[in-house]
Amino acid sequence: MRVSEIAFGVPVPPRQCSVLDWLARETADRLPSGEELVRLVITESNTEVYECEATIYQAGADSHRISPGLAMDFCRRQSENTGQFNAAMLIPTGIGAAIGGHAGDATPVAQLLASVCDTLIVHPNVVNASDINEMPANALYVEGSVLCRLIMGTIGLQPVRSNRVLVLMHPHRDRIFTDLTINAVNAARASYGLNCPGIIELESQLVMSPAFTGSERAAGSVEGLDHLFHLLDKHRADYDAVAIASVISTPLHYYSDYFWSGGDMVNPWGGVESMLTHTISSLYDLPSAHAPMLESQDVLDIETGVVDPRMAAEVISVSFLQCVLKGLQRSPRIVTDRETMREPGVLTARDVSCLVIPDHCLGLPTFAALEQGIPVIAVKENKNLMQNDLSALPWAKGQLHTVENYWEAAGVLSALRAGIDPSSVRRPLRSVPVEKSRTPSALTGA
Repeated sequence: MRVSEIAFGVPVPPRQCSVLDWLARETADRLPSGEELVRLVITESNTEVYECEATIYQAGADSHRISPGLAMDFCRRQSENTGQFNAAMLIPTGIGAAIGGHAGDATPVAQLLASVCDTLIVHPNVVNASDINEMPANALYVEGSVLCRLIMGTIGLQPVRSNRVLVLMHPHRDRIFTDLTINAVNAARASYGLNCPGIIELESQLVMSPAFTGSERAAGSVEGLDHLFHLLDKHRADYDAVAIASVISTPLHYYSDYFWSGGDMVNPWGGVESMLTHTISSLYDLPSAHAPMLESQDVLDIETGVVDPRMAAEVISVSFLQCVLKGLQRSPRIVTDRETMREPGVLTARDVSCLVIPDHCLGLPTFAALEQGIPVIAVKENKNLMQNDLSALPWAKGQLHTVENYWEAAGVLSALRAGIDPSSVRRPLRSVPVEKSRTPSALTGA
């Protein structure tokens, strides 16, 4: 079993067809035999081609197979539930986002946006700050692929009071790091009442290797999944969510390069972590998150000095696990049964009022919002590696709102929530266009 990354190009879809249907067909033709799509990113686009990078999963002879076409499944919502105003906030992992590209540094933004929503749906990359997690009280913490499937209309989210969080731990050769993990879990139990049925030390290592793609996104590969899946199967009745603490096999110079880059280097670890958790959540339909364990005492002893504030949470942390445990404690249950998705209290695509993303980011959540009729706010200030002109997509009038910063994004959210046309609070205020109608000659008898 292996999770890896591939790149390919597909033609831009014809103007009148469903973008998602087109991508599903074109992507399926480009996947290697025996591989299943986990995630699809459009890194660059023009009038002729979408340059794609895809996370793929190979089960091999193993029985752990992702349902064919799961990532591309789409169910159009028939209406919008306007009883509440719920926004989804997405900052893709590994794209070098100026805000949210390091260690939970988009948390203040999440708190701001949550203040003008009933519920804000976030994924770990937004709020995970190593041993800190200050996500808003009205946030739903979901794995990135789960947020995508929510907007695609194929799952629902059922809020919970708490989860039983199983912890799977790397068999580290240096006991200090396993002790840090155990102490982190016990600290969570003592300080905020985490329900952890147990910590299981993996018998064999999970091999996670970071790498940068052709677009310079952080990605990599994951191998050695067999034993991890065996444990998830064996203990399935005992947990509701899973936290994994394991080593990411990283060249030593990555650490100094990253922490001394002043924030200019893409975080090398987040991409491969999301590849793992996307795969787990797709296979098991449960909340999952990963925390990196330091590889050695040499890494722990690296003198970082004062780093860019966006990275600071990483250099003051030792277990990196607290953000994951706190997020998973109340991560909502994933609902796949169509009848259960109709029950009161289950959030579905009908309940998503808006999607907030960095400008230029194009992937399945953006395409799904386009086809679901969900308003999208694209934030220019959150610069990143992606090179896409979102205005080129066939949006309905007034569906795409491109703003300068997250202050403006909060204002647009407030306007949408109040039922106000956001442009009506800007100046100059244009007059409503007037069009003269003409009766077709067939109706006049002329």
